[in-house]
Amino acid sequence: MKASNLAAVPSRPPHACDLANSAFIQLRNVYKSYGENLVVMDHMDLDMRADDRLVIIGPSGSGKSSLLRVMMGLESIQGGTIQFQGKPYIDGNARGKPTDYSLQTQVGMVFQHYTLFPHLSVLGNLILAPMKVHGLPRGQAIEKARLLLARLGLESKLNVYPSQLSGGQKQRVAIARALMLEPKLMLFDEVTSALDPEMVIEVQNVMMQLAEQKMAMIIVTHDMHFARHIASRVVFCANGKVVEQGHPDQLFTQPREPRTREFLEKVLHLD
Repeated sequence: MKASNLAAVPSRPPHACDLANSAFIQLRNVYKSYGENLVVMDHMDLDMRADDRLVIIGPSGSGKSSLLRVMMGLESIQGGTIQFQGKPYIDGNARGKPTDYSLQTQVGMVFQHYTLFPHLSVLGNLILAPMKVHGLPRGQAIEKARLLLARLGLESKLNVYPSQLSGGQKQRVAIARALMLEPKLMLFDEVTSALDPEMVIEVQNVMMQLAEQKMAMIIVTHDMHFARHIASRVVFCANGKVVEQGHPDQLFTQPREPRTREFLEKVLHLD
């Protein structure tokens, strides 16, 4: 697929958050565990700019997917704080989940296994949330969905059901569904890991389009080649902590930390 502008992505002044001299996302001392023995976010600190494309890498159990699920409000934290767009968002000393619903609706997430509603058509999947969450009239929601699907090369799939789509098409529909709410932040959790190589390219091309438009994204992936191309910054996590972060050219070729180097040697060797 050739890169093109996605009209459903809202425009905003470039580097607006930098000009305000404040972090778009700010994690401070965030702690999350599953029971007593599995700590997945061990007093984690992390900052993100409004035009960042953060790619999170690391071994299993290092807190990558947990970070995304926490940001989406699907799971709670037990300590620390998270700010989003300069405002309090999650407090581990309170309920540990988003406290501002208006902020939460500005976060979109795409999962590894599509999570499309099987009983709804592609159109039904896309228009449901805008109508329920934003009160968008049905006619406007349908027109918005048509335009977005056309830009993703899916206009012919408007009335088909998820079971009739390929894996790559399902993920593109899932991305379109998230974009229907015009999020300020997109989260991608291993969205290509279950796809055949040819379908992987379909989905990655859409993500690259979003990157070209400076969409703020946090991406968890095991695809180091894709990570190097799409990331503005790569964050390596292990044992629930941020071990190292930096520009992809630096981190992939000259990692500073021995733990980062050990991980990359194993992963790149396997690749």
